[in-house]
Amino acid sequence: MSATPQEVVLKINGLMVSYGGIEAVKGIDFEIRQGELVTLIGANGAGKTTTLKAITGLLPWAGGDISYMGASIKGRQPFKLLHDGLAMVPEGRGVFSRMTIIENLQMGAYVRTDDAGISADIEKMFGIFPRLKERANQLAGTMSGGEQQMLAMARALMGQPKLLLLDEPSMGLSPIMVDKIFEVVRDISAQGVTILLVEQNARLALQAAHRGYVMESGLVTMSGPAREMLDDPKVRAAYLGE
Repeated sequence: MSATPQEVVLKINGLMVSYGGIEAVKGIDFEIRQGELVTLIGANGAGKTTTLKAITGLLPWAGGDISYMGASIKGRQPFKLLHDGLAMVPEGRGVFSRMTIIENLQMGAYVRTDDAGISADIEKMFGIFPRLKERANQLAGTMSGGEQQMLAMARALMGQPKLLLLDEPSMGLSPIMVDKIFEVVRDISAQGVTILLVEQNARLALQAAHRGYVMESGLVTMSGPAREMLDDPKVRAAYLGE
């Protein structure tokens, strides 16, 4: 699967997701084009993470459809989506705590068979995240939260994703580490990786993104260019603390 420049990579049509008797996502529509960084903002419980899990095949959906690279992905298993270039960095990072940093990166490339390319990309990740290189043989579980977030992002990038989903990458991190993570997110986007960012820090998310969507109680209630949303009085009052 591949996308031409500005082709729609991901298209959500009337998506509905229910679990435990709760209708968490109530018929939403949005799309992401090749090379875009799109952010989905909203309060806790708005349905943002549920939406990501539906996109990656971790949750079934009750209605609507999700199209990736022009084809419906309904019923496709998560590992097959990963093979097709759809990767997610989950909330809470989910690193392999008893593996070293190097081993975590190698696991990220398990869908690949180009050994030379994998080695080159590990060095590339060390260039993006110098702290990982310093700790290459350290067990991932012994690192700080910020370092684990770097590793989770690097591990996902090792699969050479066509679409990278980031779920709350700043959660629980110090302000300095949050700034570093967002610097990397912007750099990854500048290199042409298509990104869907779910983030509670609405200001940083909108500053980094090309476009944004606001999600409230399972519905998309607002969308537009990120810069315009930063200046929108409703967004400023609800999500920017102004």
